[in-house]
Amino acid sequence: MKCIVLAAGYATRLYPLTENFPKPLLDVKGKSILDWLLEDVKSTGMVDEAIIVSNHKFYNIFKDWTDKADNLSGAMKLTLLDDGSTDNDNRFGAVKDIAFAINKCQLIKECNEDEKNDGVLVLAGDNLLDFSIKGFLDFYKEKRATCIMRHFEPSLEKLQRTGVVEVNDYDKVISMEEKPAKPKSNWAVPPFYIYGKDDLPVIVNCVNDEEINLDAPGGFIEWFCKKREVYAYEMPGKRYDIGNRESLEWIRENY
Repeated sequence: MKCIVLAAGYATRLYPLTENFPKPLLDVKGKSILDWLLEDVKSTGMVDEAIIVSNHKFYNIFKDWTDKADNLSGAMKLTLLDDGSTDNDNRFGAVKDIAFAINKCQLIKECNEDEKNDGVLVLAGDNLLDFSIKGFLDFYKEKRATCIMRHFEPSLEKLQRTGVVEVNDYDKVISMEEKPAKPKSNWAVPPFYIYGKDDLPVIVNCVNDEEINLDAPGGFIEWFCKKREVYAYEMPGKRYDIGNRESLEWIRENY
């Protein structure tokens, strides 16, 4: 399996800390956020390449990191891409960066030619988990269709700021809504996805569709789940979204 890490954002809410430095490489207890994520991905033994999508502004900083990432080399190849954006105003957005990586690395062709690469794991480069991603990968192997994660969220305020999903008794997604005023469930959706190889062309072909919210992966899933099968994995632990200085300081103290 291939893994795409979305790391091309500008993290304006963390300025000035991230004004000239990428959020995924911020330190958390001696390792970068990206190190924590990819060390777990590598430990599963199920991913043979991690593709990090950077913007142009921070590309050289990520290049220095990849050159020194000896602990991630070996069985899992590291590939770094520059999406060409230079600031928050001309950034691609999540879905276009996913499509960019699929095209640039010829993942549709690779998945069709190599049965071991039957899907693509997509991770937000600024989130951390307190459980291994392996359970999610095993869930995908069982369902053989595009999968998302879900966690129970009791707070109405937080549900109104994220994607919310309805599922049936077999974990199949019935509906998905991004930032709903009136959430239909308490299942919140974090930015972790596995796209089946047959669904990769759908991502590539939709990037010019103005009816789809392409800025957030959840907006795409809201549209996508009406057309294809999607299953939602119930997270066995917590995820930590590092969105501002307060959340960064908390994770540095408690992770």
